[in-house]
Amino acid sequence: MTTHNTWGVIYCPKEGSGKTHKRWNKIRRYMNDQGIGFDFVQSEGPGSVERLAGMMTQNGYRTLLVVGGDAALGDALNGIAHAAPDPATWPALGVVPNGFGNDFAHYWGFDEDNYKQTVDWLRLRRTRRIDVGVATLKTEAGETKRYFLNCVSVGVAASIMRLRRKTHSFLGFNTLSYLTSAVLLLFQRMAYRVRFRLNAEEVEQRALTICVGSCVGYGQTPSAVPYNGQLDVTAVSRPELTGLFNGLWLLFTGRFLGSRSVDSWRTRHVEFDTVGGAPVAVDGHTLHCDVERIDITIQPESIDFLIPG
Repeated sequence: MTTHNTWGVIYCPKEGSGKTHKRWNKIRRYMNDQGIGFDFVQSEGPGSVERLAGMMTQNGYRTLLVVGGDAALGDALNGIAHAAPDPATWPALGVVPNGFGNDFAHYWGFDEDNYKQTVDWLRLRRTRRIDVGVATLKTEAGETKRYFLNCVSVGVAASIMRLRRKTHSFLGFNTLSYLTSAVLLLFQRMAYRVRFRLNAEEVEQRALTICVGSCVGYGQTPSAVPYNGQLDVTAVSRPELTGLFNGLWLLFTGRFLGSRSVDSWRTRHVEFDTVGGAPVAVDGHTLHCDVERIDITIQPESIDFLIPG
């Protein structure tokens, strides 16, 4: 067991970057200089963050800090939740952005280019109780439960997340990588027959992408707030090619909900009866299996998150 004052830190190297270890060494030295007591472990690849976060939770750490991106943060949340079923016993969770996608960190004002400011804020241990999304996914292998902080994506957005990793390793710039991934998928003109229920309403349509967000959802649920006990849902119908380019422009300029092809709702529960073979991603992780049904709910104010001071 460990003392309550010692933080558990999980360092997640950024794939394809030779500078990530140098950056982590600077972060570690600065944390030591600021008098933060911590033990750290390095993730070994996909799946290890969840295992390490679960182990640290069971060993009594009361603060877990992820040096990584959205997917690593989501994995840590799942490790915590699966190790301690009662949210009242969950440790506080924090992040130093260090990934391909840092959407959740950006929502709070953390900047990956200013790790000293981030550490200065985190050392104050100012927390906010935030919501946790719960997605129960049914596949051929059975049911699996995934917890999320940001969003569940169904359709083209999930494909963009998967393709973005490949384009990033070649291009090396986040915005350019997102844009290139999106443009490549535009010309495939994907659309999926989906059916879902929310707020006593049943919706059936051919959709390009659907996002269920507790936070901004990579720009797809820009009005979502991670502490209001609600989920924002957006569905993008299949527009003409010119409408696709216009929708992309609105997405990258933060005016996504202004697109004529976007329908939006706010709810506490959404159930997908079918996703039409669409790819599904949870907090940036694309699932490598066919999902048949999804049930998504929200657990209000379930975990303490370290926020800027």
